[in-house]
Amino acid sequence: MSITREEIEHVAALARLSLSETEKVSLANQLGAVLSYIDQLQVVDTSGVEPTAQVSGLTDVWRTDEVKSWDEEELGVALSQGDREGHYIKVKKVL
Repeated sequence: MSITREEIEHVAALARLSLSETEKVSLANQLGAVLSYIDQLQVVDTSGVEPTAQVSGLTDVWRTDEVKSWDEEELGVALSQGDREGHYIKVKKVL
């Protein structure tokens, strides 16, 4: 697949690149080669292949939330390290 000079100039303008004439020719050849290689994928029969977004077999790595009660001493230590306002813990603003 060949890339035209206008397409190279358009991509260069989008990327805000200043290219010399030599660079334009070189990039046109290189991008053309990449696109030709990608075109080879069009002939591969994928009709029996199930779509996938994950190929390594990993599953959800998050643990389930478990509620654990604190004993009174741990609770007291945790609450003593901050300011309280009524039944709430007062924290600094995060902007």
